[in-house]
Amino acid sequence: QVQLVESGGGLVQAGGSLRLSCAASGRIFSINHMAWYRQAPGQQRELVASITSDGTTNQIDSVKGRFTVSRDNAKKMVYLQMNSLKPEDTAVYYCNAEVKITYWSRLDLYWGQGTQVTVSS
Repeated sequence: QVQLVESGGGLVQAGGSLRLSCAASGRIFSINHMAWYRQAPGQQRELVASITSDGTTNQIDSVKGRFTVSRDNAKKMVYLQMNSLKPEDTAVYYCNAEVKITYWSRLDLYWGQGTQVTVSS
């Protein structure tokens, strides 16, 4: 079984920074894409940033220049450095990962439980 656990959320003033971490554990052969999503109250979950196994990244326009996604393949972790935070960044942030549990298995998508980020004005 594969588990993803996020940490690093909290309450911060506008203009501040937070660093989210997501640790993958369990029966893992390899991890392909990893990504961060967020969901604000009453809104759909949206992709924030993603990173491939070779380090290619992508971010949505609203966070470009402020958020940076990175990963440590050896530690099976993905990070989201969030700078210049705005009240509209307030949401529950989730990580996900495409995981193969054996060489022969398919890629399955796993999600963490989420971590709350609240940005006060």
